[in-house]
Amino acid sequence: MKNWLKKTWNWLLGKTTIDEKVVEVVNEAKERLAEVKEEFAEAKEAVKEVVKQSKDVVDAAKGGQRKGRKTTPKRGAGAKSSGSGAGKGKSTPKRGSGAKSSGSGKGAGRKK
Repeated sequence: MKNWLKKTWNWLLGKTTIDEKVVEVVNEAKERLAEVKEEFAEAKEAVKEVVKQSKDVVDAAKGGQRKGRKTTPKRGAGAKSSGSGAGKGKSTPKRGSGAKSSGSGKGAGRKK
């Protein structure tokens, strides 16, 4: 009788999928909760950054100095640089101005 009862109970348990569905739902809920926590942490960091940026905007509107920028001393009105900075290159002669050193001398540019 005991053996039959065990078999019957196991058969009945095998027919029901409720316990499997419950376990599946619980696992799904745990995964979603973990994802929600992660997204909430990211959103929290983003909000902190927005607050920080908004404070910078308010300071800029007031006319305060920008944070994190090094200030350079202002030069005198007539001071010039040494000419070796970025963007300094050899100047190319402009075409069409001045005397030409080569060519046949015949063309639209010469007048008689």
